[in-house]
Amino acid sequence: MKIFVHPYFRLSSILIFGVMCSCSCSKSIPGKPSVPPPVVKPPVNTASTVQMWLTDGDKSNLFSKQNIALNFDKTENKNLPNIVVDSTQHYQSIDGFGYTLTGGSAFLLNSLDAQTQDKTLKDLFSTENNSIGVSYLRISIGSSDLDANVFTYDDLTNGQIDVDLNSFSIAPDQQNLIPILKKILAINPSIKIMATPWSAPSWMKTNGSSKGGFLKQEYFAAYANYFVKYIKAMKAAGITIDAITPQNEPLNPDNNPSMVMTALDAANFIKNNLGPTFKSKGVATKIIVYDHNADVPQYPLTILADADASKYVDGSAFHLYAGNINSLSQVHNAYPDKNLYFTEQYTPISGSFDGDLSWHTSNLIIGATRNWSRNVLEWNLASDQNLGPHTPGGCTTCLGALTIGSSSSVIKNVSYYIIAQASKFVRPGASRIASTSNGNLASVAFKNTDGKKVLIVTNTGNADQQFNVLFGGKALQSTLRPGSVATYVW
Repeated sequence: MKIFVHPYFRLSSILIFGVMCSCSCSKSIPGKPSVPPPVVKPPVNTASTVQMWLTDGDKSNLFSKQNIALNFDKTENKNLPNIVVDSTQHYQSIDGFGYTLTGGSAFLLNSLDAQTQDKTLKDLFSTENNSIGVSYLRISIGSSDLDANVFTYDDLTNGQIDVDLNSFSIAPDQQNLIPILKKILAINPSIKIMATPWSAPSWMKTNGSSKGGFLKQEYFAAYANYFVKYIKAMKAAGITIDAITPQNEPLNPDNNPSMVMTALDAANFIKNNLGPTFKSKGVATKIIVYDHNADVPQYPLTILADADASKYVDGSAFHLYAGNINSLSQVHNAYPDKNLYFTEQYTPISGSFDGDLSWHTSNLIIGATRNWSRNVLEWNLASDQNLGPHTPGGCTTCLGALTIGSSSSVIKNVSYYIIAQASKFVRPGASRIASTSNGNLASVAFKNTDGKKVLIVTNTGNADQQFNVLFGGKALQSTLRPGSVATYVW
């Protein structure tokens, strides 16, 4: 993972409140006819049919429901820019929004006292009250670089090999990750889980190391069986793995752990080993390729161009530490029958709340989904006050969505709010529907299976912006300060 610099904006927001009151009194004056009290008109009904939830860069609103009346009952103000929502135009289905639950995140969540842990997990994964309803998680197969130490499920001493995987065991995950996942599944049994390896076991690799190196071709078959054993072991533990990617960041040899896997090697591995092995073993878990930056769309395109590999592939996954989010549409346009996913982006400790809120919302929550992604995942769910745990050589600047302290304190960071503005309202099975972006107003819209519409808007400019939202031939007006993120639900 490489540190990047992105633009940011000073965020703020405006709320307009109206208060109306009236009173009257009368007295009968001796010798004069009594004057009846004036007629008081009943108050105007200000009930709102549109909910608005707001997060501001200056933190004046943090995922807060706005107590204002919003209705599609106004005439379009011709002096304002329009966001037009059209629920008759449908695009991709949505699987969910969430985080990577690293081994370190699981350790920290598991360290919380029982009451705080229960409250935190319900806040994240429930859909009740003000909980944010996270609906998608990514976990690592073996350790990621945000575990306390490096491990796979078949580690051997130097010089040993285990082609039959007799030493395979998911025991390293049974202390923290699996117990936390079971508690999450008790809250949301339908949550989708993607699993990704940072490295194959070192004995399978050209350099015999957890860092860098390539998968030896003579172990392609063994590695395919490694995935099958993992998926079945997790299933036996009560955890269904919906999808896997063969390798996290296959062009990045610098993390610890990490492994390089070229597009041609990935295609050969999938068509000759992983795909056929899944099929013969009755494994229905999706195979998703690439799982790296949007600057090399040719990687997934190379695999999808191989018909023998492509037939086993559900789609492609992306990060955005380099490249442009529009590259996802390049892959979609070439292979519209294949799905797209956005699986990782971190918020650095060196970033700012307002800058990261604006950039991640406009590029990921809005940008990735407008470019056909079925999900958006932030990296990672939790870190401690020292940005740990992490491996030697792992990320030392990654800020979790939560900071979990040693005394069971829980602090919500910017990634929490980035995901919350979408995850609570855009539920699995929703469809992206048409919406327009206008000038500094970036937007994306969805329709849930229950018919509710959701519009997410951010003001990427440097001044307050009032605008119309047009839907069904009617309008409402709203205002956003620079960088603010609003979600409208009706």
